[in-house]
Amino acid sequence: MSEVNGPSTNTRWALVGCGWVARDFVAPALRASGRTRLAAACDPDPEALATVAPEGSSTAHFAELGALLAETDVDAVYVATPNHTHSALVREAAEAGARGILCEKPMARTPAEAEAMLAACEEAGATYATAFDQRFHPAHRRLREMIAEGALGTVTQVRIHYACWTPPEWTPDPDHPHDNWRADPQRAGGGAFLDLAPHGLDLTQMLLGEKVAEATAFLQHRRVHDYDVDDAATLAGRTASGALLSLDVAYNCPDAYPRRRLEVIGTEARAFAQNTMGQDAGGTLTLTRPDGSEQRVAFDREREPFAGQIEAFTQALQAGEPFGFPPERDLHTMRLLAAAPSNATVS
Repeated sequence: MSEVNGPSTNTRWALVGCGWVARDFVAPALRASGRTRLAAACDPDPEALATVAPEGSSTAHFAELGALLAETDVDAVYVATPNHTHSALVREAAEAGARGILCEKPMARTPAEAEAMLAACEEAGATYATAFDQRFHPAHRRLREMIAEGALGTVTQVRIHYACWTPPEWTPDPDHPHDNWRADPQRAGGGAFLDLAPHGLDLTQMLLGEKVAEATAFLQHRRVHDYDVDDAATLAGRTASGALLSLDVAYNCPDAYPRRRLEVIGTEARAFAQNTMGQDAGGTLTLTRPDGSEQRVAFDREREPFAGQIEAFTQALQAGEPFGFPPERDLHTMRLLAAAPSNATVS
């Protein structure tokens, strides 16, 4: 593969995995950017490929990554496949010379798989990042700025509720249904906890600028859905400086309920974000002061987080600079996820 393009030319991307996230968010972000080009797409399902890159487009089609890497000159790879494939695909892309690799969260099923991914990228000199798109939601970026400026005072607690309805037969596209790999422990590696809790852990660390130092989680099995992965979980954590985290995630929360809420409580203000967690633009961000007064915080309500993520990663590649979120922190998050579940009981 060639060196990464300079800022005057488009960075060539390959998209591996053409499910709904790739179709609805990643591919549109790549096409909308003025500095990227979707050069190739890879998926064993021809119908999935066609939804991301219609026949006749300038995007080359491949059924497997090896052929794509051998036959197409690309600079960066976006991995949007089921969890059990992440480690092997990231290592294959790095060893083939991809200079940048963005991989969907969670990094992998286990810390060991994640460690192997990072080792391969480090050896090959590839820039790796986990695709935590919510780092780039404008409301979250603005909230991080306000916290750093001291607008909330001393932060005491972060509370997150991030949930959805994901039954065993769930499919994002009723017209083209596929089996729900998220309910398969071998492919997913876990259920609601491994799928959704990484967002809350990463977002807390991003907002506060420090690591979550310890965490304990309780997982819920077969409370609603009869499958072999957890369908909900609650995590309690503490950051390095002592701020507390309460994180609730679920696959058993009806979509009509309020289910995407972020609250950061400080001594000078409480920030409340509604419907900012997720793939879409928009939502609201409100500050409440100790005297009871409220302030609606302005942010870019049109900018989608995937667009910001693609722009930031591409900028780092073109400038030859480190990405703003080091992969070591992503590995720390994986280790937290592995260590947090608890089966402790009191009789």
